[in-house]
Amino acid sequence: MKFKKLMTAAAGLMMALSLAACSGGGAGGTGTPAATNAGGGDASAAAGGKVGVSMPTQTSERWIADGEAVESQLKEAGFEVDLQFANDDIPTQSQQIDQMISQDVKVLIIAAIDGTALAPQLDAAAAKGIKVIAYDRLIRDSDNVDFYVSFDNFKVGVAQGTSLLNGLGIVDADGKETGEAGPFNIELFAGSLDDNNAHFFFDGAMSVLQPQIDKGVLKVTSGQTSIDKVAILRWQQETAQKRMEDLLTANYQGDTKVDGILSPYDGISRGIMTALQNNGYTGAIGEGFPVVTGQDAEIASVKLIQDGVQFSTIFKDTRLLAEQAVKSATDLLGGKEPEANNTEDYDNGKKVVPAYLLDVVTVTKENIVPALVDTGYWTQEQIDKGVA
Repeated sequence: MKFKKLMTAAAGLMMALSLAACSGGGAGGTGTPAATNAGGGDASAAAGGKVGVSMPTQTSERWIADGEAVESQLKEAGFEVDLQFANDDIPTQSQQIDQMISQDVKVLIIAAIDGTALAPQLDAAAAKGIKVIAYDRLIRDSDNVDFYVSFDNFKVGVAQGTSLLNGLGIVDADGKETGEAGPFNIELFAGSLDDNNAHFFFDGAMSVLQPQIDKGVLKVTSGQTSIDKVAILRWQQETAQKRMEDLLTANYQGDTKVDGILSPYDGISRGIMTALQNNGYTGAIGEGFPVVTGQDAEIASVKLIQDGVQFSTIFKDTRLLAEQAVKSATDLLGGKEPEANNTEDYDNGKKVVPAYLLDVVTVTKENIVPALVDTGYWTQEQIDKGVA
């Protein structure tokens, strides 16, 4: 089989997204971004305002970076900040938000662990006039979500699916079909079902993969193609590793090999790659080692991409997301409607939540430097070490 690698420039595949995730050991480790941008906003409007910031976990470098960026930019904009991490525990997050409400914060910025579990807290916030910004993960089943800041999650999935096709040589760097007929054996992974973003990611990826499956260019050897079969609870790396090991045992014996894996997040990707390595997969990508996608540009995975182990990741600049959250909070405190660029797609089951969506970049070995080093997100030294 012939595989072609993706050749992208810094402005390559620009697409909008959201994430979600948890990391661990195995094929890589963790770290935090090198730098954060200053937030925007009208400090005079923010004067005297206290903001509660609820992040889901500190087990993922991505969420640590988000928390630090939001906190620093809020303080720079003149806010008092109460930042809490919930350690991936839903009751803990609920209790932390309850405490913030009791402290009379003016705005809540919440990245929910379970987007369906916070309706009581949001009811209490609304009763006290507290504004709520859903951060990166849409909060569902509540009328009391005032705004949503994120990335275009469906397009992130499209970027991931397109990257898998590109790594396999089915499409070129511009997304045009090359005529490669395959067939290629692939497996699918998705994020946690209680994270609204996971569904957008998976649907976006399948929008470009399903036509190739229908044509026989791609074959999901396990037959597991629905999100409920391929989802990884809490985005856990260890869970992904176990599922990949089970897939290999059940479906890939003898001469049958897996050629590519759709992974929605770098931590899941590292679990997958650890399982592959433990099962004897070696060599260059496309020449013995499968094409594996990812998301979040975590430092351990960026090193794996540089080393030619992981094929790609989707870079979401959390500094810009934090900046947008600060701007939105400032507008809400000032009695203004935050600027939205999407007022149609994010129905949380009770209302369509106005949203501001940011762009993302597909990163491969070829554009690590312009996408991540030149922008100040990681230093080359950090990438070389795989640790921040």
